Amino acid sequence: MSSTKQQRHYGGITLLGLGPGDASMLTQEALDWLRSIKKLHLRTKFHPTVVGLPSHLTLVSFDAFYEKSDAFEAVYEAIVAEVLRLGQQPKGVTYAVPGHPFVAEATCPEIYQRAVETGIPVRVIHGLSFLEPTFLALEIDPFPELVLMDAIQLSLGHTPGFPPSSPALVVQIYSRAVASDVKLTLMAAYPDEHPVRLVHGAGTEEQTIEDMPLYAIDHSQRLGLLSSLFIPPISETASFETFQEIIARLRAPDGCPWDREQTHSSLRPFLLEEAYETLDAIDREDMVELEEELGDLLLQVVLHAQIATEEGDFNIHNVLEGIGTKLVRRHPHVFSQVKVDGVSGVIRNWEAIKAEERVENGIEEKKGLMDGVPKALPALSQAQAVIDRAGRVGFDELIEKGTVKYILQCFKDLEKSDDPGKDQRFGELLLALAALAYRHDIDVESALRERLKVFREKFSILEAKAAESGRPLAALSSEEKAALWEKAIQAYHNGRGAL
Repeated sequence: MSSTKQQRHYGGITLLGLGPGDASMLTQEALDWLRSIKKLHLRTKFHPTVVGLPSHLTLVSFDAFYEKSDAFEAVYEAIVAEVLRLGQQPKGVTYAVPGHPFVAEATCPEIYQRAVETGIPVRVIHGLSFLEPTFLALEIDPFPELVLMDAIQLSLGHTPGFPPSSPALVVQIYSRAVASDVKLTLMAAYPDEHPVRLVHGAGTEEQTIEDMPLYAIDHSQRLGLLSSLFIPPISETASFETFQEIIARLRAPDGCPWDREQTHSSLRPFLLEEAYETLDAIDREDMVELEEELGDLLLQVVLHAQIATEEGDFNIHNVLEGIGTKLVRRHPHVFSQVKVDGVSGVIRNWEAIKAEERVENGIEEKKGLMDGVPKALPALSQAQAVIDRAGRVGFDELIEKGTVKYILQCFKDLEKSDDPGKDQRFGELLLALAALAYRHDIDVESALRERLKVFREKFSILEAKAAESGRPLAALSSEEKAALWEKAIQAYHNGRGAL
């Protein structure tokens, strides 16, 4: 029902916005309606506008509902159910909330939807939201990129969930406890010292703005029901979305000629190279370089996705949705109530879920367990992956090769073998060593890379010492090289610590 007369006659539900906190900001429509009714139900009486409401009104608040449960979802559900019940009475109900009924207000949209579905007349009387006064207080225009976030929802996450290249407004930071949780989530993406602004009581006589570093927001003494947090962007390029636009721009008709010429195949060597350079940074524990190499590796991923987008195959959001859905589905012990017994239980459950996925996806032929091990992997990594997968189904033949006794036998067979099968015996020895590493939970590829790194560093010292002597390394005698090698080892240990 749209008219006041019809609303009075048929009852129903009126959802009314009280504005940001000053009675002078009530709309004329809201004032006319409030003067025409006798009873007003409030989600909360703790709102500055309430003291300025017409004095003849009988006010009934739902604040007691908050004391009955610690979960906001349960409180809001109880309020929604009660308003719907009252709306079915002959005189109906007027339910008032701070701000606008459909801005940062969980109960009104739900009441409206259920009322429409059940045939209860419902009307919305608009109110000025807290947003307009907040934007004025901050002296900003929210367009084109401002992100709005609810403090409770944000505090439940491990990461902010929005791009740090955009300004953001976090609303309803009503306590120091909530501010602390919000701070911890934001600090996963923002520096501790990132400058932010707390806005209190926007649109009221008590309006205040506090400028402070992010880490200090939960120290504010002014936090309350009308507090919001404004977060300026870190930089224009500090988001995945901005990076994606950069790549798309490079691939555009007026972009970079080199980038435009690339294909999935032409980028293959770069993908491999960047992956190995990332591993190298990890091996050297160089966090500065690791940060850069991860960026180079991400460049390859987004380039491939952009090419696929242009060719109509898939886009980066399909990639993200696919891997996100897969991870959630394959970790029911994290995202649902499934219980597993340690790491072995996780692996067994993982394989069972993958089998279910194959059936659901209509894959008739059973995919072999080894099909998931890329043949392009380095041989030692491939060996351990094969050993691991065979062990998942209780086939331990390869694992059993990883014993000192078997390895010694491989050495004996290799030494006495003069036939063309010597390379096979050597391969068997390497496989046994990979199995031994697997039994000791050692990544054989990383272990070998680490020893090579140490050797290369010692050899660099050896070369430097040879240069100091004024003679090329190749010109030194074996005895001289041995003496310098001992000095290089000693210098390495003194500089890097004994291994």
